Amino acid sequence: MRNKQKGFSLIELLIVVAIILIIAAIAIPNLLRSKMAANEASAVGSLRTINTASVEFSTTYGGYPPALTNLSPATPATSTSADLIDSVLATGTKSGYTFAYSAGASDANGNILAYTITANPNTRGTTGQRGFFTNQTGVIRADATTAATATSTPIS
Repeated sequence: MRNKQKGFSLIELLIVVAIILIIAAIAIPNLLRSKMAANEASAVGSLRTINTASVEFSTTYGGYPPALTNLSPATPATSTSADLIDSVLATGTKSGYTFAYSAGASDANGNILAYTITANPNTRGTTGQRGFFTNQTGVIRADATTAATATSTPIS
């Protein structure tokens, strides 16, 4: 009587591995694009949060905050830590983007009248593609090739 072996041949296993690699080659770039889109959406949401927090800070304390850290969590809330944004965003880095807050001119009482915020990907093409810009007007602008400025195209 002949001893018949059960199982898959090497050729069959190689074909299965090749099919899995082809599927992965198709899926991974789409996954990376999805992650970049999610990071960009998070950056836009964070800019909206900072704009709202800055307006609330201005209403409460008489001028826009001098730095992003002035919006950070604290108990009780004060003008140096207003508890208006989360601690991660207050560090200036979130979801693959770096946020730079810059205070503008101030009035005779020292109240800041304007600010600008830029959000740029930590690694362009990996963590995000577009750079974003906003200021006290609340309009968020984007640039797909470099850091966005006040003249960049507004997003809708």
